Amino acid sequence: MSESTKGRPVARGQASDESQSMFADANATDPSIAREPEFEVAEPEPDDAEVGGTDTREAGLWSDAWRQLRRNPLFLVAAVLLIVLTVMAAFPTLFTNRDPRVQDLSRSRGAPSADAWFGYDTFGADYFANVIYGARVSMIIGVVVVGGAMLIGVTLGAIAGFYGGWFDVLVARITDIAYGLPVVLGSILILNAFTNRGLPQVSIALIALSWMTFLRLFRSSVISIKDTDYVAAARAMGASNPRIILKHIVPNALAPVLVYATISVGGIIAAEATLSFIGIGLQLPAISWGLQINAGQNLIRTAPHLILFPSLFLSVTVLSFILLGDALRDALDPKLR
Repeated sequence: MSESTKGRPVARGQASDESQSMFADANATDPSIAREPEFEVAEPEPDDAEVGGTDTREAGLWSDAWRQLRRNPLFLVAAVLLIVLTVMAAFPTLFTNRDPRVQDLSRSRGAPSADAWFGYDTFGADYFANVIYGARVSMIIGVVVVGGAMLIGVTLGAIAGFYGGWFDVLVARITDIAYGLPVVLGSILILNAFTNRGLPQVSIALIALSWMTFLRLFRSSVISIKDTDYVAAARAMGASNPRIILKHIVPNALAPVLVYATISVGGIIAAEATLSFIGIGLQLPAISWGLQINAGQNLIRTAPHLILFPSLFLSVTVLSFILLGDALRDALDPKLR
């Protein structure tokens, strides 16, 4: 203790301050006294699920879309109608127990009655059974054609949009040429090359003339996504180009293509009915709404039910797919919410 402090009482707080000061000076001057080590907190390395939040973003997009769709009455109406039509196409015996090919000329063009709700066709077959079984061909063609065209468009659009270069230019020129050929005229040219025009031949003709819009939509989406931060982060972590396309680009670029695909199913069903109506599409003994409308077009005054019921079912099916596509577009586009 210093001379100046002898004989004077020292306050407890002052003594404590002096002790702490002396201990701090000793720590600073004496290297033998161990100091508390300092640690640096390392940041966790991002994994595939954290690169740009791709999985979180995708899950959030579809969960928000589903929440929006459940509150849309047009979507609910369209979904119920399409479920009924799908069950009708897959299991027609649930709706009728009559064979659509059993004919009785004595009942030719019979009007609707309690025994035959939709009447009879020109050959005396039950028309209700014919209309029910006609849903199968229309639904199969719609789904198969849109699925095939979407597969071609998404595959070529992903490669052309991601890599660019000469392949992108080549695909763009082929797309322009295909766009210049109308669907009905092009289908006539393609179907005339076949001796038998059945379900596979009509599907091939419509697929060959329906993939262009899918390609352009998906290509533009890929171009806008491939330079984003999460794609760059995935590339920096060593992900290969095919993995980047399948894991990060396709899930985030697929929404506009799905919307267009939903609307296109109705258009394809109408196109098949048009081709069958003009005699270029399906041929007898196939059962389709287009063939039924074709058979009843000249009997609209004497037997209007022959054209009324298949036209009604065709219109309801096309309208349901259009309403479903519009609802899906509103749910997936944040600008329209």
